Amino acid sequence: MNLLEELQNIPQLSEVPAEQLQWLLDRSECQKFKKGENMFEPGDPIDRLLILLSGGLTFKVEKNNQFEMVSQIQAPFVTGLLPYSRATNAVGFGVTDEDMNVVALEKKHFHDMICECHDLTTVLVHAMSTRIRTSTKREQMNDKMMSLGKLSAGLAHELNNPSAAVVRSSKELSNQLKYQPENFKQVIKINMTDEQVDKISQILFTKASNGLTQLPMMERSSREEELIDWLYDNDIEDAEDIANNAVDYDFTPDDLDKVKNSVPEGHLDSILHWMSQILTIERLVGEIEDASERINGLVSSIKSYTHMDQAPEKVNTDVHVGLDNTLTMLNHKLKANKINVLRNYGEGLPNPKVLPGAINQVWTNILDNAIDAMEETEKRDLTLKTKTNGDFFVVAIEDTGSGIPDDIKDKIFDPFFTTKSIGKGTGLGLENVMDIVKSQHNGIIEVESKPGNTTFSISIPIEAA
Repeated sequence: MNLLEELQNIPQLSEVPAEQLQWLLDRSECQKFKKGENMFEPGDPIDRLLILLSGGLTFKVEKNNQFEMVSQIQAPFVTGLLPYSRATNAVGFGVTDEDMNVVALEKKHFHDMICECHDLTTVLVHAMSTRIRTSTKREQMNDKMMSLGKLSAGLAHELNNPSAAVVRSSKELSNQLKYQPENFKQVIKINMTDEQVDKISQILFTKASNGLTQLPMMERSSREEELIDWLYDNDIEDAEDIANNAVDYDFTPDDLDKVKNSVPEGHLDSILHWMSQILTIERLVGEIEDASERINGLVSSIKSYTHMDQAPEKVNTDVHVGLDNTLTMLNHKLKANKINVLRNYGEGLPNPKVLPGAINQVWTNILDNAIDAMEETEKRDLTLKTKTNGDFFVVAIEDTGSGIPDDIKDKIFDPFFTTKSIGKGTGLGLENVMDIVKSQHNGIIEVESKPGNTTFSISIPIEAA
């Protein structure tokens, strides 16, 4: 089979007249590549149309000192530079999977090809359009997965602390309950009047119902020493443990005197150990309750953030709740970067009609970029402001980051444009923001930036257009 027949058997070129394919062959060069050879590397010029006749090619990029496969193609296939393409240099590696034969047409022939070979040019332009669509879908998916990965990592960290607290406290609670029968046995042996029982119960449960006391460190240390001295003076075992529990619930030596005066002589040790155990159980139950509420709050924020339980249509939405839920999603990153969040929400504002899940993506992308912009700055304030302006609900997000240079300010909403390093951004975040605000909500987005102050203002119609 000759080269012309081989080109005619390629599905992408099967409808191109033979004379136009022959024109291409007359000006092309046949090249061979061995298996495992780099057909191109990052920085190499993209200056040739490539038609793979045999073999296969893997495209991969280097991220964080590791190689990530982008795509694979198998002959027969048309790739490389295509008519009207603005590609200039390779951003990754093209590695041959097996021995490969290629027909290569240099860029200098493109003008003549466009003028003389209309059918061939049309097919190649169609191939470029298909490649752009495929590449865009892939990058959008990567961007979504990257965003999901960031949120998942943050949520995993946020959920880890309360869930670990539940496990730790429940295990300690289980251990405490094992000793409860023995302590209770010692207490019920004591012959006490109803009045004495009532006095001790009142002291204990009043302290317990008041909850844990947060004393300054120096005051707590001083109080604990006073209690330990009192316990030692009264020959109480495990004085340090009892004192530690007693301080948590604001016990003083005077309170212990009241307990002592209500207990028959010789039984103070048993009563104090029983009371200490009750306080320990109370504290552990409180820790489990607090941790469970934190987990429940995070789950509620996730549900509200994603609007999993609502139909995908515009509804009147409390934007402040969406902003707060987004901050919850990004809380780990905010804490890691020691960012101070300031909320300046307008009061009594109307709830605009929006797509809740989509509009939360706007807040996520802008807030995430703002956090990244402050990584290298000393002052790290993130300010959220809301107000109305005529028929629009306005959200302004300000950061004290490094700012956006004037020469790229007009490009930040362009598809695939990014100033972040490989692996940190795909350049689709702000393009997606523009699409949601402008196309889906008929809104307006404005940017003002200088070093130390960048503001994104998003104006959304209060009533859906």
